[in-house]
Amino acid sequence: MIHTNQQPASGQRGDIYAEITGKIIAQIEAGILPWVQPWAGGSSLSIPKNASTRKPYSGVNILLLWDALFSRGYERNQWLTFKQALSLGGAVRKGEKGTTAVYADSFVPKKEQAAASGDDEPRRVAFLKRFTLFNIAQCDGLPDDLFPPLRAVSQVDPVPSAERLLTASGANIQRGGEQAFYHTGQDFIRIPEQSSFFTPINFYRTALHELTHWTGHPSRLARDFSGRFGSEAYAREELVAELGSAFLCTNLGIVPTVRHADYIGNWLTILKNDSRAIVSAASHASKASDFLLAFTDQAQRAA
Repeated sequence: MIHTNQQPASGQRGDIYAEITGKIIAQIEAGILPWVQPWAGGSSLSIPKNASTRKPYSGVNILLLWDALFSRGYERNQWLTFKQALSLGGAVRKGEKGTTAVYADSFVPKKEQAAASGDDEPRRVAFLKRFTLFNIAQCDGLPDDLFPPLRAVSQVDPVPSAERLLTASGANIQRGGEQAFYHTGQDFIRIPEQSSFFTPINFYRTALHELTHWTGHPSRLARDFSGRFGSEAYAREELVAELGSAFLCTNLGIVPTVRHADYIGNWLTILKNDSRAIVSAASHASKASDFLLAFTDQAQRAA
């Protein structure tokens, strides 16, 4: 929850945006939130990574790959392009269906190129390009070290990792009271004591949700939804915080859950009116997650 006021922008529709958004709308209407459902445990409780470069995927690709991981029952959250599988000495099995992922690009329209003069920067138009990934389970002949034993999932609350992040962030977190929220004006987080939660692990899920709101402050990531209508802007920021909490939970070994189910109707309205909204929200959430996790990395290096 965030204490603020804010306003919607119309988004250009493109085939890839509409395809991604339509899929997520269908999942939500079927009672599935793609940032909550994919974790039964094991190595699937992770941010998807490229098995060749070891780099994690970000933004909406996390949701797309989580969906494929869950719906097809893959055990390991590692992915490759067709060429990368070959470069590692393996190959994608014949008949395997790939998973669409996307990356952002931009171009300058011809009219803008012609109109540009002097120091004026021509306006660039952003768009998504698709590419295809395959889970390592769809490949043969890959190196054995890509298939380590599946790790067991601990049922112990992962308090230490979450506490380290809360402390390392330097956020003003005030524990106590009966409500959880981030106050934008005074830049602090209020959250009830862990003993107040019926399920203690929900303290961390909630704290990470509010900490994602905290990253939007002008002195940090300056995430500004002003200029949009109040209720819709609020719901957009809540969607960013919901996704951000899920990404952070996954990094810390906590199974994500829905923190604010009462916004689901608002999110559906936004997605139906703006095909770019989920891509934008996932991008903001991924940046917020990376921003916060960097604090723990810095603290570990300083130790």
